[in-house]
Order: sequence, then C-alpha cells, then structure tokens
Amino acid sequence: MGVVYRAWDEHLNRDVAIKVLPAGTLADEAARRRFRKEAQALSKLNHPNIETVHDFDTQEGVDFLVMEYIPGVTLSQKLVPGALPEREITRLGTQLAEGLAAAHELGIVHRDLKPGNLRVTSDGRLKILDFGLAKLLRPVSASAPTETLTDERMVGTLPYMAPEQFQGEPVDTRTDIWAAGVTLYEMA
Repeated sequence: MGVVYRAWDEHLNRDVAIKVLPAGTLADEAARRRFRKEAQALSKLNHPNIETVHDFDTQEGVDFLVMEYIPGVTLSQKLVPGALPEREITRLGTQLAEGLAAAHELGIVHRDLKPGNLRVTSDGRLKILDFGLAKLLRPVSASAPTETLTDERMVGTLPYMAPEQFQGEPVDTRTDIWAAGVTLYEMA
C-alpha cells in the first residue's frame, strides 16, 4: 500500500512514521474523501496494541499518513529462529486479541493480519500495524454511509486469508480471528 519512512515531527519533537501512498492510489477527490474517513476512524483507535494514526494529508499531489513510530522488530523477524516459548505465545497472543477486540468494537476489520504487520517492542509490547487494507463494517458517524478505501476483491496475504476472504466474499471480524489463529499457530 505504500512506502514507510521514519521522520522527525518538528512541532512535537518526536519520531513518526510517514506512509506515502503510491501515486494514483487516490485517483480522485471521492477516493481521497473515503480514505480520509478511514484515516479518521483509524485515528479513533486509541489502544496500546494498535499503531496510532496522527494525521492524513496531501501535499503537491502526494497522499500520506503520519503514524506513531514504533521501534522494535516485526513478529516475522522474531520467528526466524523458530517457535516461541509457550509463555511468550500466551503473552503476545493476548495482546493481539486485545488489540483486535478494540478495532472490532469500532467496526474495523484489518484484513491483512500477519506476523509482518505485528511489531514487538523492546519491552515486549505487541502493536498491530498497517490498517491499509482495513474495512469499516459500520459508518464513521450515524449520518455517514459505510465506505472502504478498497473494494471487495480478494485482498490480503494468501497464507493468512480466511476462506471467505480468499473466495472474494464479504468479510467480518471472523476474518481477522482466522488470521490471528494462523499467526498463533506459526508462533507455536
């Protein structure tokens, strides 16, 4: 969905991650409005196990998200040597479930949950990253229609996709639960 850069926020004196979307991703103003609504919904996800979205903007035709910078390693990097100890699987799995529950409470389905989109900080906190393929299951506000940046075509990462997702059928929170189960299996 884009390229992520580490940057310095001069206003708040902190590191941030800036995700620059590929040219043409938001081809028109309607797509930009839909994406802005999703960014606003994601910015409401205030949970210790979810990467925080600070801002969305466009400058000189370049669309980008400003997000929390999270030092650490991806879960995929952590799994390179092999399975994790049972106690660590339980601890990280619980954090993954808590983060997903917070997103699902707001009607947000990740749709691309996998070890590469999970970061583990040096103090052992798991953070869910990259809601770039997220789907909103309900409107951002009571007066807004439910919209999503991406269409209903098959999106995600094949080994972690739920059967309904793989078949291009409508997704819901169970789609993320499937991917979490695959991730937990891989951790073990």
